[in-house]
Amino acid sequence: MYDLTGFQRDLLYAAAGQDEPKGLAIKDELDDYYETEVHHGRLYPNLDTLVEKGLIEKDQIDKRTNSYEVTQRGHREIEARREWEEQYVTVEAEA
Repeated sequence: MYDLTGFQRDLLYAAAGQDEPKGLAIKDELDDYYETEVHHGRLYPNLDTLVEKGLIEKDQIDKRTNSYEVTQRGHREIEARREWEEQYVTVEAEA
């Protein structure tokens, strides 16, 4: 995961939070998170990079629609990242 951009990490997290999301569902999630529109020219090449790295699988639904699913490797990478982050970021429990 160390070789991913922040945007690619966000894509991976957004895909992991949905059940077989389509590209537009991931885009909508990131539009909300970034509070601005994520353009298709940024979204799909970065999703393809995650596919090439084996972190996401892409399945074609029809000629215009693909679904994406985080692979086991992708889930392991997310978990490893979260463990690494916990070394540096501690969330205090609310009283």
